Amino acid sequence: MTADKPVQPPLRKDAELNRRRILAAAREVFRDQGVAATLNDIAHHAHLGVGTVYRRFSDKEELVDALFDDMVDTVDGHLAEALAEEDAWLGLTRCLERLCEVQAFDRGLREVMLGTGRGPARQAQMHGRVKPAVKLLLARAQEQGALRADLVPSDFPVLQLMTAAVSEFAPGSDTWRRYLAILVDGLRARPDLGTLPPGITDEPDVEQAVIDASQRDARARRSGGS
Repeated sequence: MTADKPVQPPLRKDAELNRRRILAAAREVFRDQGVAATLNDIAHHAHLGVGTVYRRFSDKEELVDALFDDMVDTVDGHLAEALAEEDAWLGLTRCLERLCEVQAFDRGLREVMLGTGRGPARQAQMHGRVKPAVKLLLARAQEQGALRADLVPSDFPVLQLMTAAVSEFAPGSDTWRRYLAILVDGLRARPDLGTLPPGITDEPDVEQAVIDASQRDARARRSGGS
């Protein structure tokens, strides 16, 4: 749940079904139209009346909050599965692949979630929820000698962004899997590895870079530049 939101009572079965239809439609519409999409567009895509959508979500930001909550829950789930895996390297690489799968399907959602007014707050929420699990996952893989020792937690979201860029370049394909495999091979601990060159590894700087990139993408889509 997003911060400071009251706990809502369970929905009736038909209302919950409509909510899931709206969220599924929103993913597809935002993926294709980005921040320009409206609740009317989403209602049309979901084959629901506009009033039904507005009864569930008072505005677009509230709908994006719900999508973001689902995204964070998904990430949490994949990280929990990874941490439960005895082989930390297997858990890490499977988790990274699953998170990249989510990104490949939800192309354009990053700019909607992080490139608008609530983007910094959502990024902070994601960081607060997933940071401890990511740190533990990487530390376990390093302790087991499988992951290169100079990888830091802030590298993890950048690796995801790199594969997401491939999904933007080749939408609708699994091309990103090829480049993820190359990246994963570079994560392995080996005796012949050199030291990684410097980069943006400070966590606040990485988070700000993600926000800045999302805002640039959102502006480009609004102006017809992408």
